Amino acid sequence: MPLIVFTLDWMLCHLRHSWFTLIVRCEGMKKFIQIRSPKFPILPGEKEELVNEGMYGKAVAEYLKAKLKAHGYDVPFYCCEDWGWWVEIKSAPFGFGVCIYCGPARDGPMDFFCTDGAHTQKKWSWKMFRFVDTTPWVDRLHNDIVAIFRADPEVLLIRTDLDEPFADDEKTEPDGTKNAAEPHS
Repeated sequence: MPLIVFTLDWMLCHLRHSWFTLIVRCEGMKKFIQIRSPKFPILPGEKEELVNEGMYGKAVAEYLKAKLKAHGYDVPFYCCEDWGWWVEIKSAPFGFGVCIYCGPARDGPMDFFCTDGAHTQKKWSWKMFRFVDTTPWVDRLHNDIVAIFRADPEVLLIRTDLDEPFADDEKTEPDGTKNAAEPHS
């Protein structure tokens, strides 16, 4: 049974709403999608936008904003956060979007990890004045992001089922050497 903790969170992000939201936290709800592509380089001026060094992903945010709009989502903006990049989605009755995390530095294209921004299975909705099950929105978004990446031959879809980002970055061989995780979905 997941641990449930009630907290008050401030939801702040440049243009995003700035009122507090009551959230029920259930640990272990997310699934992360791992991708790699030379299509997502560090963009000119991106380093100056970063809150924390190395949290790249603006190219992925721009890409997902356009692709998710084509899939019928209302995507008003994206922004840099201290942990990575946020792509806002307005079609759910609660604060929702895509979180994009940058993997550790490596030779070649960077790895990125994407997940929903719901964080919990139930979230308080001031609009509906009740707790809302996030599962339908989370499942649809996850499936749509996987479909977007699978449809693009320039994007290597490495994993679609990680419980946390960076979990399988490297595998250790019996002789102690490390190898990059093998792609699969």
